Amino acid sequence: MARRPTTYWDYIKTEELLALQTGVEGDEAALANDEVMFIVVHQIDELWFKLVLRELVAIRNLFAAEHVAEQSLSTAVRRLRRTELLFRQVSSHFALMETLTTRDYLAFRDKLSPASGFQSAQLREIEILLGLRASDRISLGNENSYIDALRNADGSPSPAYHRVAARIEDTPSLRDALASWLYRTPINGSTPDDEEDAAAVRSFINQYVAAKERELETVLKRALEDTRPEEHERLSRRYKKEAENAKAFLLAAELPELADDARARISRIRAALLFIESYRELPLLAWPREVLDAIVALEQAIVIFRQRHARMVERVIGRRTGTGGSAGVDYLDQTALRYRIFHDVWAVRTLLIRRDRLPRLEHTEPYGFALDGTEHGA
Repeated sequence: MARRPTTYWDYIKTEELLALQTGVEGDEAALANDEVMFIVVHQIDELWFKLVLRELVAIRNLFAAEHVAEQSLSTAVRRLRRTELLFRQVSSHFALMETLTTRDYLAFRDKLSPASGFQSAQLREIEILLGLRASDRISLGNENSYIDALRNADGSPSPAYHRVAARIEDTPSLRDALASWLYRTPINGSTPDDEEDAAAVRSFINQYVAAKERELETVLKRALEDTRPEEHERLSRRYKKEAENAKAFLLAAELPELADDARARISRIRAALLFIESYRELPLLAWPREVLDAIVALEQAIVIFRQRHARMVERVIGRRTGTGGSAGVDYLDQTALRYRIFHDVWAVRTLLIRRDRLPRLEHTEPYGFALDGTEHGA
């Protein structure tokens, strides 16, 4: 039987979409334009979140593989960049929301109570999939846990509850998958399977820290020449502390509660981050470095989204209590500050030094590179 010709409106379900802006009344004609806009913007946000989840799952699955093919990294970067752009699109909607005056919004705000944007199951899923842990979450103040806020009024599990509960079981997170991939990174030609890998990683860390200390000494000398004598001691302490922090970070010394093998694993992952960022000109490190840069760009877009959300809410309704009983703007500001996931990817940038001061690589063969007479490769 011949297939019926496809129409635009059938393919994207135009009529079904346009019938979904009826609010609690079930009648769009009874709503003011402001309320219809409010509904439409949030519906579009949820559609963007749907795309974000699909991209993040694909990225996570790629890095969760036992072997990540080098040629697949360009796909990962493309998906990360798309996800970043999706969050920027969501952030752009806040300008439209700001066309609401306070009185415009108050005219229908009571209809929302006790609903809250906190009940966006897809945003909770995104946080979980990225790697935000339950212990890092900020309490709304009126629930036993964040997932309890997703129950129905009678306490029964809602579709949102089931969605988030399923996502919690969907492991690993992107952060954990990325960490496993980074852990396998050859460092100065050594891999975790090599018998002398621990010594090779420690040697790289020691050489890099020594190079960092030499660079800081040069920077400090210049800074002392440009400051008053009474400032010299303070500056010296500051630069000394920076060198100490660099070594402590690379050795995961701030985590004494962990077992030695767990701390060594984190140390190797951090060393891999530093290695990739420092020697990114090596052919086999070029795409891994792009992955790290795309991760930073994505998290930056998410932080901007949270900050932009808070400023929009403050502009429209001030700092009053949220419809769901939260602290409103204060809660949103805290999430922007504390809901950071890829801490080490950001932190390693503090350790980077000038290219001409990098330690010379001892083994370049695994990276598809031949030295050209320079100190460290180019």
